[in-house]
Amino acid sequence: MQFARISQAVQSALVASMVLTATASLAGCGPTVFEDASALAVVGDPPPPPPKPKVVQEKPKRVVVEENRIVINEKIQFDFNKATIRPESDDLMNEIIKVIKENQHIKKIAIEGHTSSEGSDKYNLKLSDKRAKAVMEYLVTKGSLPKEMFSAKGFGESKPIADESSEEGKEKNRRVEFNITEQDVTRRKVAIDPESGEKTVVEEKKATEAGGAAAEAK
Repeated sequence: MQFARISQAVQSALVASMVLTATASLAGCGPTVFEDASALAVVGDPPPPPPKPKVVQEKPKRVVVEENRIVINEKIQFDFNKATIRPESDDLMNEIIKVIKENQHIKKIAIEGHTSSEGSDKYNLKLSDKRAKAVMEYLVTKGSLPKEMFSAKGFGESKPIADESSEEGKEKNRRVEFNITEQDVTRRKVAIDPESGEKTVVEEKKATEAGGAAAEAK
């Protein structure tokens, strides 16, 4: 009986020892905490912000078709006091040809030559006429456009668009203009539903407009 009590006491002691050992092991595996009052210094500059996306601005077109004219936003260059188109204007002339071919509703164009007031009226009238005809010849020979599509005439200094008190104004008056004198137009009659506002084409006719008057195309 006494031996059994001793055995139980030994077992209890062993269990207690194992529990203490396990607790100590667990305590050793816990997180280590460091206490420091100093601030953490960051070395080097922060990375720059990402670049902003570039805004691509479309270049203005050099040749624009409007209601009754073709606007050229760049001057056709000629040799000094001559009607010879300079090579640097070849690209512009080819763009004019391309635009005319793309807009097949244009049937006839009046090419007008204009000058500044420098020089005599007679000389300016003759020079502007030659330059207008040189442009027409270029469109016909190099652009393969029909000659009957064009008329060409010089007006000298008689139609200024700018004040010639400055060189800038004189330069604006030296120009070639393209006026549409005949073109096909489409006329539509539209019915509008009073409730929904929906539009319905009830009649459509094609007409050829010449000099402001319209004649129905046959």
